[in-house]
Amino acid sequence: MKKNILITGGAGFIGSHVVRLFVNKYPDYQIINLDALTYAGNLENLSDIDSKANYTFIKGDITDLAFVSNLFKNYKFEGVLHLAAESHVDRSISDPLAFIMTNIVGTVNLLNAAKECWANDMNGKKFYHISTDEVYGSLGKTGKFTETTSYDPRSPYSASKASSDHLVRAYFHTYKLPVVLSNCSNNYGANQFPEKLIPLVINNIKNSKSLPIYGKGDNIRDWLFVEDHALAIDSIYHDGKIGETYNIGGDNEWTNLDLVKKLCDIMDKKLNREMGSSQRLITFVKDRAGHDQRYAIDASKIKKELGWKPSIQFEEGFEKTIDWYLQNSDWMNNILSGDYEKFYEQQYTNR
Repeated sequence: MKKNILITGGAGFIGSHVVRLFVNKYPDYQIINLDALTYAGNLENLSDIDSKANYTFIKGDITDLAFVSNLFKNYKFEGVLHLAAESHVDRSISDPLAFIMTNIVGTVNLLNAAKECWANDMNGKKFYHISTDEVYGSLGKTGKFTETTSYDPRSPYSASKASSDHLVRAYFHTYKLPVVLSNCSNNYGANQFPEKLIPLVINNIKNSKSLPIYGKGDNIRDWLFVEDHALAIDSIYHDGKIGETYNIGGDNEWTNLDLVKKLCDIMDKKLNREMGSSQRLITFVKDRAGHDQRYAIDASKIKKELGWKPSIQFEEGFEKTIDWYLQNSDWMNNILSGDYEKFYEQQYTNR
């Protein structure tokens, strides 16, 4: 009999890569993808596996406790990979309550449902909570975040994720729920919603639009190729120690300005434009409120204990990412027009 594994947020950017990996790699798992199909959830991301026998999609909202509880009762999940989250910092500044509901209340609903479902037998079960490095706050010019770095969230988004992390650990200590956590650096790759920096820049360069950069562009992020992140999640889910946290990073630090300039140069080559022409599209805008200066991940724990390390170097990763967006203009156009939302709203109305 197949093991039922729940992946929340599986129609989103990172989630879709995890779902695809698990569906293709583990035929003895029945992967149930639960997603509310909010603006960033797009089933086009998974059209290549939609007909697989070991894949099931369910539209639903993790903030609905009765729905979540019934889902656990019906499927009796052996494991949970929890990726569903509101994740854009700017949106959290304008609408923090949405982040509180999904990232905190939604996580507690899943924890309660798992606790109830597994109450009589927690052997072999695992609740894996995927989080962000933003919970740690901001770094100076040196140093990196480790699994023991104190939390210091600066935005409503990071505060909501920090709260959910603490709650997951509390359920481990209080109820002995078998949990594992990870905190990752910035992801990039195919299928990322175009509000995020890299797909936004690629699309704007393609259409000769301005490239907005916050402040001076000197904020630093550690970039991780999304397929490498999915492999790390696979490793942690199967081999990670219960109760432990693992930091996942790309060893790939860039200032926002240097990153955009690099993307401009690659795009100029691919579009046969005059070198340097895309950089002239760069415009500096008012800095984001509470903008963290630098993130950097020390991923030595997962490398040493689980044998994972990034397999894609940044030059290769950026090339692959740009190629995907240039070759999938219909996907981008559907996102920007909102047609994908209209289609799936019709598909799942009254279900």
